[in-house]
Amino acid sequence: MSDPSRPRASLRTAVVWDVLQDALDRRVKATGRDALDVLDTGGGSGNFAVPVARLGHRVTVVDPSPNALFALERRAAEAGVADRVQGVQGDAHGLFDVVERGGYDAVLCHGVLEYVDDPAEGVRTVVAALRPEGVLSLLAAGLGGAVLARALAGHFKEARQALDDPNGRWGDADPVPHRFTAEQLAAFVEGAGLDVAAVHGVRVFADLVPGVLVDTEPGALDALLKLEAAAAELAAFHSVATQLHVLGETRGATEA
Repeated sequence: MSDPSRPRASLRTAVVWDVLQDALDRRVKATGRDALDVLDTGGGSGNFAVPVARLGHRVTVVDPSPNALFALERRAAEAGVADRVQGVQGDAHGLFDVVERGGYDAVLCHGVLEYVDDPAEGVRTVVAALRPEGVLSLLAAGLGGAVLARALAGHFKEARQALDDPNGRWGDADPVPHRFTAEQLAAFVEGAGLDVAAVHGVRVFADLVPGVLVDTEPGALDALLKLEAAAAELAAFHSVATQLHVLGETRGATEA
């Protein structure tokens, strides 16, 4: 379930967290170890790293921002998991300058792929951090969600630009360098030698529903969370999701 201390934020993380927690639980059973070694690339202030550490796992967060790593340290201490969370300054390009190649049971790559020059190579790099049996949690911006958002805001030319642009950008002022389709992300994962275990659409409705409705209507948040979970697995909604999540597994992990 989502981090209970952040109910509103759960709209953005619930689907990914549920899939990730299930994958980690399966790895625990397969390895016979209670604590896994998890790498969170671009993990920032610990939105996922701290909850993962609460499950008892050891988490290494690699992020280029000193401020984010300072916030991570403070957050981990407040959650009582400082001994299981390590922050390291670095980025995906020089990942193995700061962490061990092939040393992790699970790798999180959330919100990173949008900002690397070669997304396919970026996926291959983070996959190289996995042990022979391991899982990859890949989360990136969805093309369709951006097109829909620009159109609903009345920016029809920008919506068309994003639709036609090879990187899914709606213009020069667009802060996101790359957006993807579910098929593109799955191809990156398979190209890195992993099996695609699951694909989910994330924030299919959450970014379109007025916040005041969610915050003031009794039961609205819970109902919207359930709607997001139900739509996430349906391929028809992947094309309009703000983000896309792909769970990749090494061949050994799949066979296990």
